[in-house]
Amino acid sequence: MTTYLGDSKMAKKLLLVDVDCGVDDAQAIMMALATPQVQILGITCCHGNTTIDNVCRNVLRVLKVCHRSEIPVYRGAVAPLVKDGFTAEQYHGKDGLGDVPDPDTPGLENIQAEHAVNAMIRIATTYAGQVSLVAIGPLTNVALASKMDPTFLSKLKHLYIMGGNMESRGNATMCAEFNFAADPEAAYTVLNHFMCPTHIITWEYCLHHPLPWAFFQEWVNQGTEKASFLKKITAHCEKFAKAKQEEGVMYISPGFISCDCFAMATAIDESVVTEHTEVGVSVELQGSLTRGMMVLDKQDIMKKQNRAFIATKCDMEKVKQLIMSATK
Repeated sequence: MTTYLGDSKMAKKLLLVDVDCGVDDAQAIMMALATPQVQILGITCCHGNTTIDNVCRNVLRVLKVCHRSEIPVYRGAVAPLVKDGFTAEQYHGKDGLGDVPDPDTPGLENIQAEHAVNAMIRIATTYAGQVSLVAIGPLTNVALASKMDPTFLSKLKHLYIMGGNMESRGNATMCAEFNFAADPEAAYTVLNHFMCPTHIITWEYCLHHPLPWAFFQEWVNQGTEKASFLKKITAHCEKFAKAKQEEGVMYISPGFISCDCFAMATAIDESVVTEHTEVGVSVELQGSLTRGMMVLDKQDIMKKQNRAFIATKCDMEKVKQLIMSATK
């Protein structure tokens, strides 16, 4: 039941990070670790980009390269709430980190014994109104926490979600973004029961803000240990993304897209979002073509009391500064 509080005084921003650690999760974690005003109290792991065991190993690997292995890591949901899940191995590699093996990867014995969902509830209760949750994988752990403790989502200071879509454009299915498609019931549960300020970074938001490939090359070629690590684990997805762009696939914007970094950047500094819309949201569960699609109730038909902040535009220079700091 470890919670890391730092060596001296409490950090200005307390974060709990829930991940399905693929390449962009790793980038986002490294960004947060490089930000002095941020304190990560724990990292919870969920199925998604790869298997739960790979996710746990990947988080441990990221913490090791950042020399922050004191941060506790918790094993969470192995599968979606209802139906069978799927992974994103085509993009992230079979192991979730570009299939670049590391014989010195810390073992699973370094994972905390406490289940991720129990840890989330405990940390949110201990730091009620102080800790924000950054959820950058399928929302299975978050949904389970809200079911086990109905007050869980009200105890969070903020909830930051990377997931969903605002233009019915999908990347996992025709109309659904990966994290929501991977567990639609979990996304539905969270979006219909959140009771704290909730900020959603959608798939299209990320598409509209690609990072130039020249910036990417500068980022991963800084010559540091962290930059070398990122260069290795991103080689696979770099090749995949460039191939799709050359094919002219319409949903792939020219440039490098790190979805989870946008969510983490927002959690670190909300001013990176320069425009947003505030609207009631839900998730389609029944549609044969639209299952997992996020629904924006722009006509207020659902009469939602709690509305989400859907990011639409951002300050790319601030995002670049935060991303660049991750590899210094």
